[in-house]
Amino acid sequence: MSLTGGTGRGIVTDQLSERRTAVVIEDDADIRQLLETVLEQAGFETVSAANGLDGVEAVRLHDPLVTTLDVSMPGIDGFEAAKRIRAISSTYIVMLTARGDEIDTLQGLDSGADDYMTKPFRPRELRARIEAMLRRPRANGEAAAAPTPAPVQPSPAAAVVPQVQPVPQAQPMSQQPVPQQPVQSSDPTIVHENVARHAAQVGQSVVPIIMQPTTSASDDVEGWLVHRGLKLSPATRIVEVDGGEVDLTRSEFDLLQALMESRRRVRSKADLALMLRGESYITAYYVSEADKRAIEVHLANLRRKLADSTVAPRFIETVRGVGYRMTSDD
Repeated sequence: MSLTGGTGRGIVTDQLSERRTAVVIEDDADIRQLLETVLEQAGFETVSAANGLDGVEAVRLHDPLVTTLDVSMPGIDGFEAAKRIRAISSTYIVMLTARGDEIDTLQGLDSGADDYMTKPFRPRELRARIEAMLRRPRANGEAAAAPTPAPVQPSPAAAVVPQVQPVPQAQPMSQQPVPQQPVQSSDPTIVHENVARHAAQVGQSVVPIIMQPTTSASDDVEGWLVHRGLKLSPATRIVEVDGGEVDLTRSEFDLLQALMESRRRVRSKADLALMLRGESYITAYYVSEADKRAIEVHLANLRRKLADSTVAPRFIETVRGVGYRMTSDD
């Protein structure tokens, strides 16, 4: 973590009289230097951090006006870093990432970010967005919680008067219908015999219909990808582990489906990145290091949700220097 000073014309002239500080949290050295230059030209003194933990500490120490935050970083990712920063500071947060999926944008904003930009970004656009943020007032320190409205007391006129239901007249026993009781049995023969017995008591005939037991979607193996207690349905986009449903993002689900369909065939980070972008694995397509780091973050989140260990993996294993694949069925 380094502190660098800078001078220059501010984004908003004479907006703030105190010294303006910006924290840059970015693990890519080239992008970090570019952000420092843009912010210093805008009149900020910059403090840089190469990972999320150092970035949170820098925000705590320097109380910056603006913080730029990368999403894919070693240690904690940008989403977790944003949550920790928002718990201690009201700094304006701009998230920068190579992924522009809607779910990633929503997750970033839900984590506490004020704005979200995809890489590669244009420096003039970044400055314009920061200028727009600075025009929005923000109290120093912790953002005050919105007051909880007092509960509305219903007026006497709005009181609900219970309706009196008319009492039905008694019918002769021969005219009273026999209520249909649910039969707690999985044997269709027993079900039919019970229905026939009720029908005979009231002098009615019954058509012999054999009821077939129903099965839930999770019991139907057809159409599901199954691997050591892990089940995935491409049609319904449902994932289950040992019978319990797991909530995944769109990118996490697509990555898991690609790995389960490939089984023991290794999928590289570049291959998976192109798959998420809807492109086939052709060398003419460019896959940046940020794209590969995004795959690492998605896989880390996926393993956490599946309760899968990286030391002794049950579902997904890493082939060092190559990519990922499913574990063996043994």
